Amino acid sequence: MFASLKVRNYRLFFMGQVVSNIGTWMQRIAQDWLVLSLTGSSAAVGITTALQFLPMLLFGLYGGVLVDRLPKRPTLLVTQTAMALTALALAALTLSGHVQVWHVYVAAFAMGLATVMDNPARQTFVSELVGRDQLQNAVSMNSANFQSARLVGPAVAGLMITGVGTGWAFLANGLSFVAPLTCLLLMRARELHAGRPTPRGKGQLREGLRYVAGRPELIWTITLVGFIGTFGFNFPVFLSAFADDVFDAGAGAYSLFNTLMAVGSLAGALLAARRGTARLRVLIAAALGFGALEIVASTAPELWLFALLMVPIGVFSMTVNVTANTSIQMSTDPAMRGRVMALYMMVFLGGSPVGAPIVGWVTDTYGARVGFAAGGAVAATAALVIGLVLARVGNLRLSVGWHRGHPQVRFVPRERQEALAPAA
Repeated sequence: MFASLKVRNYRLFFMGQVVSNIGTWMQRIAQDWLVLSLTGSSAAVGITTALQFLPMLLFGLYGGVLVDRLPKRPTLLVTQTAMALTALALAALTLSGHVQVWHVYVAAFAMGLATVMDNPARQTFVSELVGRDQLQNAVSMNSANFQSARLVGPAVAGLMITGVGTGWAFLANGLSFVAPLTCLLLMRARELHAGRPTPRGKGQLREGLRYVAGRPELIWTITLVGFIGTFGFNFPVFLSAFADDVFDAGAGAYSLFNTLMAVGSLAGALLAARRGTARLRVLIAAALGFGALEIVASTAPELWLFALLMVPIGVFSMTVNVTANTSIQMSTDPAMRGRVMALYMMVFLGGSPVGAPIVGWVTDTYGARVGFAAGGAVAATAALVIGLVLARVGNLRLSVGWHRGHPQVRFVPRERQEALAPAA
């Protein structure tokens, strides 16, 4: 489960990200709650989320082209510094009492601009840290890292918001970037599995798109992740609305929901680390389960039941995330990895500028329960349709039968199913 941590450079990367991720989660919670406090609108929270991911939607593919051309470690030093300065600026405005909602919008957009290159650079840098043999494990450990921080960050943010205010959470996030910057500087360059940067040339963006379009296992996986990221993963909108409007429980409940989801997400990441391969059937099943659980949670009559359902939702959401990420990286040529991962992150994160305002409007107009259920319905429908498409592309058919006294539903090759069919 922890094999990739034996690699010194990855161990440094992992430790730096633990500290930074805690700060990132603190800022996410504080940012959402600050906007809700300033405006009283779930739609405004959705706009903030949209602005943070809008740069990825607009410029994500170009970021991938640049990442393929540039060395990864210096790129990360620049992007992490930019995000630290943005968080410190927002902290200064909030602590001085001059913050307005448009300041938060600008800060969210600035963070998004940095992630245009930071996200694909971090994703592809993992393979340079550990090599292909440990890639599956390292990607899963990255997710476990992020979700471990999610256990601490929201809880600390909740205490800070209720105790001393949101500005201190922004300050803590800005200072947390010292850890990853230090760890990046301490890495041994000779131990990196660095590939040769792609030379500058014309048509590299189109080349990356053609590469993805010609491979069904890539294009349909990215499409599925796009639907789920756009409509199902808008948790800042959903959970803040349930905490404030449905259960009238305040920032403490919002922090609790995020923490319990992190427990499930951490479990999902560790389970993924134990699996040797990333199978598309696991991705489809997890996406179906995720959508179904969101629909069930939307009907929860009590706060405690809704909170408990955050755990399995976290497990299924992380299974979707890790399985999609790993299968795409393992299926992609290293020379194309920056562009392909940028497209993946653009669709996954860039869908929020489209989905968050829509989901926020539905939530404000029809209520949090309808908004949450609608997001789950879109995710489940997309998983079902794309699962059938992939089965058809792979020449598979649905097989329903019994195995050791239990019903079994699975996809099998057409030739195999036809051979098993009884003769007329």
